[in-house]
Amino acid sequence: MLFRSGPVRPQGKRYFCSPVAGRHFTLMEKDPMKRLGLALAGLALAGAVSTAHAQLTMQMGNGWTFTFAGNVNTFFTYEDQSLGDTPAGGPGALVGGDFSEARIRTGLLPAFAVFDAKGKEGNTDLGVHFGFAPQVNCGDAVNDCFGAQIDMRQVYLTVGGSWGQILAGRELGLFQRQNILTDQTLFGVGATGSANIVGSGVGTTLGRIGFGYIYPNFRAQFTFSTPAGKPASFSIGVFEATAVGQYTENEIPRVEAEFVYDKSGFKFWLSGLAQSVKDATIDESAASFGGAGGLRWSNANFSITGSGYAGKGLGTTLFGNQGSADTGVGSDDMRSSYGYIGQLTFTPSNSKVTLAGSYGASTLQAADVEGNGSTTNSLISGGIYYQATKSLKVVGEFNYAQTTNGDGIDTDANKAISPAVGLMLFF
Repeated sequence: MLFRSGPVRPQGKRYFCSPVAGRHFTLMEKDPMKRLGLALAGLALAGAVSTAHAQLTMQMGNGWTFTFAGNVNTFFTYEDQSLGDTPAGGPGALVGGDFSEARIRTGLLPAFAVFDAKGKEGNTDLGVHFGFAPQVNCGDAVNDCFGAQIDMRQVYLTVGGSWGQILAGRELGLFQRQNILTDQTLFGVGATGSANIVGSGVGTTLGRIGFGYIYPNFRAQFTFSTPAGKPASFSIGVFEATAVGQYTENEIPRVEAEFVYDKSGFKFWLSGLAQSVKDATIDESAASFGGAGGLRWSNANFSITGSGYAGKGLGTTLFGNQGSADTGVGSDDMRSSYGYIGQLTFTPSNSKVTLAGSYGASTLQAADVEGNGSTTNSLISGGIYYQATKSLKVVGEFNYAQTTNGDGIDTDANKAISPAVGLMLFF
């Protein structure tokens, strides 16, 4: 067994290094899911990230390779929330407190320890992947900090060849994953999403989750992807269905799909989702469905990105969250929702600094049985990202979030300001 620092490139295989959210700066074979499976996080800020080789690669005697890589990030955040006339705690509301709070915590991207093993047996490419995502912070204002979260975000196997690849296990979902992977707050904090409750705030910050897209989450799945090496790629998978309100029985799996075209600085994507869940006690089923997409153009200095989603029974923030009115009338219970993001980044020539700004919002509308009404969460985010070394990034960010009630009544919005500074080290 040979231990080496840096990449190992077995004969006849094409490899590349890329910054990855959920894999980060690890050496990856250039196939569809490994290429798209979170590698695109490195493109979230054009020119802001320099690639770095995995720190440890072991070449095994049987031809397999083992790689360890990851990141650690820590942010100082401050959040000041103020209540307007918008009801706090209403369906979909994310800003609804009256407090100020300082934290030292992980940003939207969790710290990651990533282990990969890859091999080729005959004409079949095989691999396994484990991604541990620990948190810097534990509960809010907790004295004995023993509960910092260790999240097993990824555990899957891959089987591939010239025909494409099958991924089986827990990995990021397909629906809206490009929306989050092109978001600038992936390298910051965005909306911190804190609550003035002792013991809360164990996980990551919200970023723009619930303020422009719904979190795709890391979910159990079987997903097929077309072969790599072409501008166009397609993935389709079956996932465990997710409860929407009182509809908790998943008789059939959810289906998610994604199409991406990426060539010469232009990128276009579409994704979709459909599922049906049931409330067995009243024998009623409810369907969730949605579509998402986006466009991105980038060169060495600029990038412009626009993305959005719409659907019914999707909920907001997390899939299924408050997606139903829970009145037991099936599909008439499902709330509609939609969201969008516009983003610009600029990196001066020969500079280590990238500037980014974006605006996005998510709206959750009342179900048919509830009548009129909606809640909108919006976020303005501005960031400065300094690539101090090949692996070390220094981040400064300012965020302004609002929650408003769209029931036709003129209300004063709930507001939150959230500045943050932090360090991110990818290895």
